[in-house]
Amino acid sequence: MSDVTVAISGDFMEAFSEVPRGKQKKVRQFMTKFRQDPTRPGINYEKIEGAKDDKLRSARIDQQYRGIVLNPDQDNVYTLLWVDKHDDAYQWARNRFVQIHPETGSLQVLPIEEGKGPLPNAEEVKGGNDESGGEGEDEEDLFSEHRDRELVRLGVPEAMLPMVREIRTEEQLDQAQPYFPDEAYEALFLLAAGYDQREVDNELAYRDQEVDTDDYQAALERPNSQRRFTVVGDEEELEQILEAPLEMWRVFLHPSQRRLVEIDANGPVRVLGGAGTGKTVVAMHRAVWLAENFFTEEEDRLLFTTFTKNLAADIEKNLRLIGSEEALSRIEVRNLDSWVSQFLRDQGHEYSVDYGGGQTEGLWEEALAVAPEDQSPEFLRNEWEQVIQPNGIEKEAAYMRISRVGRGTPLQRPVRKKIWPVFEEYQRLLDEHQLRERSGALRDARQILEEEGDILPYQSVLVDEAQDMGKQAFKLIRQMIPGGDQKNDIFIVGDAHQRIYEREVVLGHCGINIVGRGYKLHVNYRTTEENRRWAVGLLEGAEYDDLDGGTDEQEVYKSLIRGENPQVQPFDTFQEEAEAITAHLSESDEDLRDVCLIARTKSLLDNYRGALRAEDLDTHVLRSNEPDDRSKPGVRLATMHRAKGLEFEKVIVAGVTEGKVPLRQALMEADDDATRKQVLKRERSLLYVSATRAKRRVIVTCHDEPSRWIYLPE
Repeated sequence: MSDVTVAISGDFMEAFSEVPRGKQKKVRQFMTKFRQDPTRPGINYEKIEGAKDDKLRSARIDQQYRGIVLNPDQDNVYTLLWVDKHDDAYQWARNRFVQIHPETGSLQVLPIEEGKGPLPNAEEVKGGNDESGGEGEDEEDLFSEHRDRELVRLGVPEAMLPMVREIRTEEQLDQAQPYFPDEAYEALFLLAAGYDQREVDNELAYRDQEVDTDDYQAALERPNSQRRFTVVGDEEELEQILEAPLEMWRVFLHPSQRRLVEIDANGPVRVLGGAGTGKTVVAMHRAVWLAENFFTEEEDRLLFTTFTKNLAADIEKNLRLIGSEEALSRIEVRNLDSWVSQFLRDQGHEYSVDYGGGQTEGLWEEALAVAPEDQSPEFLRNEWEQVIQPNGIEKEAAYMRISRVGRGTPLQRPVRKKIWPVFEEYQRLLDEHQLRERSGALRDARQILEEEGDILPYQSVLVDEAQDMGKQAFKLIRQMIPGGDQKNDIFIVGDAHQRIYEREVVLGHCGINIVGRGYKLHVNYRTTEENRRWAVGLLEGAEYDDLDGGTDEQEVYKSLIRGENPQVQPFDTFQEEAEAITAHLSESDEDLRDVCLIARTKSLLDNYRGALRAEDLDTHVLRSNEPDDRSKPGVRLATMHRAKGLEFEKVIVAGVTEGKVPLRQALMEADDDATRKQVLKRERSLLYVSATRAKRRVIVTCHDEPSRWIYLPE
């Protein structure tokens, strides 16, 4: 058996997840035997009548179910491709042809049009549901500037070239997506977006190589095969895969993700990506890869940090699914605020950190006693939070010099001198009462490290949700590994479109140099293309940063999953809205644990919870600092802030009503146009984050006047 390779496809895992639970035990038993020895006499392979691919066989699981296996006669490689009821499994096999692409060397499963071999229905794509106005027969195809040879070089199967030449618009390309292997569709999408061949090669991790179209062992080792196929090493690994077959992020990585996981970087790396592109997945795999391949000494330590305790708890749990015990022993997972609090205590720091604001609120009111009458308390508070604290200003002279770009309201030196006593008094009161706000605690921790030198055990720091960290946080992170850029020292992932807490940050201003080491992920793996497109539309007209002083666009951002358009349902009253949501959930046959109702505020969420409970619907509130316990029944309920980092099959974003989204109270506290714009951008991002928590379905409801941002999908 040592010379036999056993692999499983992502399609098989999805098909297995659809097998009724009562039958899954039989499938698991079969797969255990199959992994142990696919050549054993007890596994009876049968040829499939009518199949165009003579490499495919069926394997009996029980009287009802069959597995479809790829077994090239000349190769000791066995790959499970599909599982289904007898007739359905055979029909699936008759409609598939498996090949090793002659240029890329990747293993591809191609659809077959009935009676024609591996060629999809070009006429359907050509006509389709094109809404562009009926192009003429002689109009050039979308890829007319690219020769057939170039398209094949980029992974398009040669048999599909006639269909490609029928595609006139990007809409038709989208319609054709289900026919293509993933890398072929991505190559075409990137070409249509303006990429050249070299850029596509780089994105898909293609490289010049000799390809043997009969060597299936080599094909399984290539990055664009590993995004769909995995070689099963042992029984424990197989059990982990089957325990959660839809959590394919644990097993399959896109070539662009794998490249970032395994990159050998001479300094900090920053990775951007829209919602669902797998940024956190990349960071987790990166941490494990570093611990298993780079920082392997017993005393080596890596810190994986993120913004909230919820996300840190989820990351720690998920790391256990992909890393060995030895590797995990070198990875510490802490949200940054928790890490800072513990560090300050360990250093004998005598100040308490007031993260909620309850202890410091009265001190601020005291400090306002010295404020000029012509300056509003709201303006002064915003000046403290957006200028003084992020920049660590402790002296009047520094305040006179600091740039206030982004604050909107200009302040000349005389005005700054008039208001400085407020900030000075507030800082004095904080010191007197031995209190710190979050930014102050971050600054104190950094200053201790600057004074004490290299006292931390970390060789690498990985940062998730970077957009919410802030300037003082990144100055601290840089100081955790002093001495400037070192190999694989800092790895940062984030997306400014999802910023719901802090203001913009420029990594270069925090001592973190990412020049030449900034990357971006383009493929959404969580959300359907319809949901992704609608969610991105919520952000239209706003500009978002790239965490380093530039802008981040979402033009080249695509989902490979198709589904139905989001449903937008307005109602006249809250009562009507709540009744409709309750009726929808009561009539649904889905597991309510896979559904999350999201609302802007806790009080609004409580109102929906009351309506659901009144109809005897189980509910489970996702509270701050508590992970989602999947053993508890009921529809999940979460505020927009709490939903960050989670994912569900279906999401109902409720109460998207003007005054709630954007939140009227937050806008009232904005004292000038610049602050108001920041508030509006955060509120818009909250709605975007909420909609992108859904893997399949999004339902948006409102009552009274709909939010200015929601719209009906096209």
